[in-house]
This record gives sequence, C-alpha cells and structure tokens, in this order.
Amino acid sequence: MNYVIFDLEWNQCPQGKEKENPKLPFEIVEIGAIKLDEEKKEIGRFQEVIRPLVYRRLHFRTKEVIHMEQEELDKARTFSPVIRDFLEWCGEDFKFVTWGSLDLNELQRNMDYYRIKNTLPNPLFFYDLQKMFSLLYDDGKSRLALEQAVEYLGIEKTIPFHRAFDDTYYTAEVMKRMDLEEVSRYESVDYHRIPTCRQEEIYRDFGTYTKFVSKSFSTKEEAMMDRVVNSMRCSRCGLPVWKRIRWFSAGTNVYLSLVQCPRHGYIKGKIRIKKTPDGRVFAVKTIKPADEEAVQKLREKKEQIRSRRRDRRKKGRS
Repeated sequence: MNYVIFDLEWNQCPQGKEKENPKLPFEIVEIGAIKLDEEKKEIGRFQEVIRPLVYRRLHFRTKEVIHMEQEELDKARTFSPVIRDFLEWCGEDFKFVTWGSLDLNELQRNMDYYRIKNTLPNPLFFYDLQKMFSLLYDDGKSRLALEQAVEYLGIEKTIPFHRAFDDTYYTAEVMKRMDLEEVSRYESVDYHRIPTCRQEEIYRDFGTYTKFVSKSFSTKEEAMMDRVVNSMRCSRCGLPVWKRIRWFSAGTNVYLSLVQCPRHGYIKGKIRIKKTPDGRVFAVKTIKPADEEAVQKLREKKEQIRSRRRDRRKKGRS
C-alpha cells in the first residue's frame, strides 16, 4: 500500500459570504501531492493550479495567504480534468494522508459540485497526521500548525509555506520522521459520505477509546432518542454499565454522559451532532475511560448547566 499525502488551496466568494454559492463555499484552486511507498520513500509527485469557474477572481485573503496571482489561475486547467488525472495518479492501493481533516471534505464537495463520480472507498479512512503528531509528541488533544511541527522536529525550512505542494512537502517530511506503527490504529474517518442505514454505521475500537458514526436523522432530538446512538457500554470490555449521569446538553450540538463499568470504573461518553449537506443530522459518539479528575469536571459541568437553567427560569417568572 502507498501513502498519498496531499494538500489543497481554495478560493471563496470575493463579494462576501452573502453572495457565495451554498453548494460550493470553497472552490479548489490548487492541489499538491506526494506519493510514498510502505517504507516512506518518495515514488511520485503531483502538482497543478486549477482555474475556478464559480469564483473566478481571487479573494483578497486567499491571494495574501497563498501568494498566487490571477494570471496563474487564468491559464490553468479546470477542476474536472485535473481531479480525474489526480485520482488516476493515486492508483489502486493507497491511503490518503492530510494535515487536518478539512481537505478530504472539500475535495469531495468540489467533486459533487462538478459531478465527478466519487470512486473513493466508503467509508473513507485516512491518516490525519496533525492528530497523529499530537498523539506521538503532545497530549493527543492539541493541534499544532504544520510549521510548528516542522520546527519541533528540526526540519530545515527550505521553501515557503501556504502553497499546496509546499505544504505537502513539509507534511511528507514530518511523516517520514514519525513512528507510524505507534499511532496507525488511530486512523480517521471522513464524514462527507455518512452511513445510509443501520447496517452501514461505523464502529471503531482504538484500544483506548471507541468511536461510532450513525446514519442520518431528521433532527438532533430524533438522533438522541435513538437507542443505538444513546447506548453506552464499557469501551474496554463491552459489558453493560451503570448509569451515573444521563446524557445532557453541554453546548451547541454536544452531549455528555457518565457511566460506570463494574470491572473498569468510570467511562465518559460524548456525542457530537453534525449536519449533512442535505440538512439532516448524524451522530459521532466517542466513549473513553474517565479518571477522578475527569469525573469531577463532568459533574461540575452538569451542575453549572443545571444552575444556569434554574436562574433563567427564575428570571422568566419575575
């Protein structure tokens, strides 16, 4: 299996968000990629600027960040032939590698808009190197910018950042220095195409936590009432658990819960409700062990939310 490391640059509506095309808020204007074999040796490169057809003029912020001139865009090929060449270049047996999780979603959203058949695997698992870097060198939660990771590993900065191929080059250099065997099980799943039925729902056991991706629902209330979505089992042994704190809303589209396994102690659950392109919603649930500090923080958060609700009710009656 090969690794396809890639990065995108995209443009947005120069006239502002109110005039953007809702089906294509970001239009890809450049793609850069490097292919590595299983030994992380480079075996290919791909780089091309793309002429936009929706937002034909560069947004001033895009121009500032990526240092691209309008003339470079005007003489480039359009998205459809470029992406077909790119997917052919990727080959048959490969795994995508990105710095962060946004590029794969935008790639597929552009493919949808230009009616390019999506032949990528579904579900689509990939390596989010930004997350994996944090798991190896940091707390697993923080997310460093690519340039910070380059500096941390002492990689010489020989070219600028913020062009697609340049960022791909640095991502590949970071990857070459990482022990992927240590974190390879923490692969990410892309949410652009979610499960369409119960049989397709995604469950992944990462050893230290589990992740579940649901099919779509009409509303978040419907999703949270679903027994598969709101069920909790021990992330280590799979046994039934005792409920300690039932699911409660902890912010916009975020729900938290606490249970206790008779063998492995406290376990916390987190559900994020995300929107689909067609206006429906789906749930991403993670379950992981909780130490005493995490349990105390969860209880305090629950009480803070309950207290704020009591205060609002009092104000409403006064």
